[in-house]
Amino acid sequence: MPVDHVRLSQPAKDRLVYLKRTTGITQWNVLCRWALLLSLKDPSTPLVKDIVTDSNVEMSWKTFAGQHGDLYLALLKQRCVVIGEEPTDDNIQRTLTVHLHRGIGYLGADKQMATIEGMVGAVVRP
Repeated sequence: MPVDHVRLSQPAKDRLVYLKRTTGITQWNVLCRWALLLSLKDPSTPLVKDIVTDSNVEMSWKTFAGQHGDLYLALLKQRCVVIGEEPTDDNIQRTLTVHLHRGIGYLGADKQMATIEGMVGAVVRP
């Protein structure tokens, strides 16, 4: 398994705590899935490459991905290939980390994302 655990930085945790309060979504993994997909939807490369995962938020890949783990893994592998990297375990883990954190940044930066309706709207907008 290329990804064993998903870990967050302290700033990402802080944004998710805020989002949990404003959206009513209480599970870290649900918010993290939204964040990952929101970032992967953006074709640009995340600017931040080195992220210190220093918070106490950690979850297993199975908890993070749920029943759609194969789909999330395929999306991460595809992104590696698109940016010219081999989809090795290390590259997949790094891709997950940078996209997850960029997506959390997107969720925390947009006031519309403070509601479930705003989050859905951002994902389904072209």
